[in-house]
Amino acid sequence: MFRLLILLCTLVPAVAQTRLLVSAVDARTSRPIKNLQASEVIVTDDKTNRPVMELKPASGPADVMLLLDTGLAGPMVQPLAYDLIDQLNDPEQMALVGYADSAELIEDFTSSKERLKQAVAKVRYGNQPQVLDALAAAIGDGFERSTYRRALLLLTAGYEGRSATAERAVVKLARKGGVSIFPIYVTGVMRGLFEELARQTGGATFNLKEMARDATGQPAARIFDVVRNPYMITLRGTAELSERMKIQARRPGKPFLSALPVE
Repeated sequence: MFRLLILLCTLVPAVAQTRLLVSAVDARTSRPIKNLQASEVIVTDDKTNRPVMELKPASGPADVMLLLDTGLAGPMVQPLAYDLIDQLNDPEQMALVGYADSAELIEDFTSSKERLKQAVAKVRYGNQPQVLDALAAAIGDGFERSTYRRALLLLTAGYEGRSATAERAVVKLARKGGVSIFPIYVTGVMRGLFEELARQTGGATFNLKEMARDATGQPAARIFDVVRNPYMITLRGTAELSERMKIQARRPGKPFLSALPVE
């Protein structure tokens, strides 16, 4: 009888699954939602429901690329760069990349806060920012030395030039490289673009003007709290998720959910 049970178990096909790395943020406070339940999550792709089989916390260290705006308005966000560097914990590392019409590596991945701050101090401003071109260049070449989960903090005044790269191409690169994009911006001119980049890559957006209205906790600490506390969600089925994928939560308030497909 025991051998028969073993045989039957081996004949039962495994359930096809897809995994997503998910960020869940309260958009009113820019803080992570830390009590999310699988029963609250709705995932659809091209209007087709994708049942959630499992949801569990996936907290842990991340290797962070800080993509710093070097445009004319770049100095608006430079002070926050120092605060973000101070949030690094062992064994996390950070790389500093400046961007204008492309991306320039200023400091490769390191755990040295001193080296990173010295690199920020050397940045020269006054260029024409082209966000999508810079994201494509940074994601394509910048994470070769990373070890942990990959997060890209896009620290920008919020202006976009005339990028040759399409938003769709950036999302594709980020998904292929396992990179979550977290835009941090001042002006909301490109808010829709930033939210879509985050939504399709498991990231989140942070409006610094809105965060300034909430004095409980500095912005840098809140940003890293979100970066470090994603969820891993398992869906039924293996169909590749398209750019029409939507992930939502049945709960009051303004929950913002995003997802990065994980191989």
